[in-house]
Amino acid sequence: MCECQKNKVDLTLLEPTLAEYANVKGSLITILQHTQEIYGYIPTDAVYHIAERTGETPAKIMGVATFYSQFRFTAVGKYLILLCKGTACYVNGADRIAEAIHDELGIRDGETTEDGLFSLSLVSCLGCCSLAPVMMINEKTYGSLTPDKVRQILRDLRKEAQQA
Repeated sequence: MCECQKNKVDLTLLEPTLAEYANVKGSLITILQHTQEIYGYIPTDAVYHIAERTGETPAKIMGVATFYSQFRFTAVGKYLILLCKGTACYVNGADRIAEAIHDELGIRDGETTEDGLFSLSLVSCLGCCSLAPVMMINEKTYGSLTPDKVRQILRDLRKEAQQA
């Protein structure tokens, strides 16, 4: 199978969203949000499909999507790690936490493990300063982190994923 076939996305999944919003002026961000909810990121094929259905150019859609940091253009792992690099977390050892994640998983900011299980994103603030240093993995917040604590959390998640 060629590379182009492996990366194809099922564009029919977008149909309910496009049926509702394609002709609604000012709804591009909503369409992009729904697209990311469906696929976990904004696939290139979806950008062209959205352009076709809305009458916007792919360049305009990418311009909007790249302006907002909420949108991703590559698939993320099953576990998305958001590591806070805000002031409180920084002074309480966020760099040591980032190194522990790198040591344990072999990834840095913006990368995903080869098995597709973990992705790492460094963020400005998670709003949990009293728990510094802090990270979120999917919807769960982990605070008062140490390098050892982080390694154990990651090992537990990997074990849990292998048992599923």
